[in-house]
Amino acid sequence: MLIDLSGRTALVTGSTQGIGYAIAAGLARAGARVAVNGRRQESVDAAVSRLREETGSGSLVAAPGDITTEEGARRVAAAVPEADILVNNLGVFGPAPALEITEDEWRRYFEVNVLAAVRMIRAYLPGMKERSWGRILNIASDSAVVIPAEMIHYGMSKTALLGVSRGFAKDAAGTGVTVNSVIAGPTHTGGVEDFVYELVDRDLPWDEAQRRFMIEHRPQSLLQRLIEPEEIANMVVYLSSPLASATTGGALRVDGGYVDSILP
Repeated sequence: MLIDLSGRTALVTGSTQGIGYAIAAGLARAGARVAVNGRRQESVDAAVSRLREETGSGSLVAAPGDITTEEGARRVAAAVPEADILVNNLGVFGPAPALEITEDEWRRYFEVNVLAAVRMIRAYLPGMKERSWGRILNIASDSAVVIPAEMIHYGMSKTALLGVSRGFAKDAAGTGVTVNSVIAGPTHTGGVEDFVYELVDRDLPWDEAQRRFMIEHRPQSLLQRLIEPEEIANMVVYLSSPLASATTGGALRVDGGYVDSILP
């Protein structure tokens, strides 16, 4: 299957590391002009340099800005006035006892994981509709469907993101623009390594800690291992392409079979 995104511009939020970085790399390898986003200019520049070296792409754009604020979003839009592909990857997560989650934390998770994505969709969807082509991907989580007891606030925000995706897909109906969610399962990133060690013995070597985490905290996984970021990126690159023209309004799982369902 040949995926060619030449001539397309993609913006990936929160793409200086982890899943977002892998997505940016995958889109660049498929020929897209990719805008890398993060809060700090230094981290964005470093990611662009690494991506240029790893992918050989000369079509990489630095788009720093904190999109959880209107000012930061305007800064990103100034760097990338038009985008054919928008990947809303930015997100925060972390464990907390249910009754100890403060109102400020409830608000922060909703603002970062949901409202920031809405802000970027509102910035780029009108142009996509005018050009009769576009792809919007919102990176959700298995926690949207299987709410984890140790981070209800995170699960809530990702459930809301599924609703946002379906709603904007309806708004874009018949325009040539597709809007989908990608439900990522437990994925191996630096942040997740920290999360794993909050739940299992920090003295364990990483391979043993990962196995213990999956057995004790994610036993539903059919893979029985953490997913690699590149595996999430592969789905995003496909959904960003013309080959996925009939897929919209969906929540597609790359979760290693974690969600116990025969539906996508």
